[in-house]
Amino acid sequence: MADINVVPYIDVMLVLLIIFMVTAPMLMQGVKVDLPEASADPVENQDAEPVIVSVDASRQLFLNLGDEKQVLELATIKERVAAVIRRKKDTPVLIWGDQSVPYGEVVTVMVALQEADVPSVGLVTENPK
Repeated sequence: MADINVVPYIDVMLVLLIIFMVTAPMLMQGVKVDLPEASADPVENQDAEPVIVSVDASRQLFLNLGDEKQVLELATIKERVAAVIRRKKDTPVLIWGDQSVPYGEVVTVMVALQEADVPSVGLVTENPK
């Protein structure tokens, strides 16, 4: 009889699975910032891709939607995040703030995001070594 040999398909599937497992952590892109260290619990909703607002050492703002290397104004970020939240309410919003940025700059971004109807804003830190 002419049966389909599925062994090669299983091999290909396993290779693809390994490739996805290796590349998935590398997909988290953004602007390079020197995150402050703090021990904190992780964000609960890890299933949805978060919206990340980055504040680099020179106080420039970036958003992980569209061109991630483009410097944006706070009003533009507020509009884009509001559009995402209107479409999907449970999208997590995180701020990557460089540790050299004054606290007031990060608070200004948080207030703007709250004005864009973001229910909660998370701050990203690195675990202490």
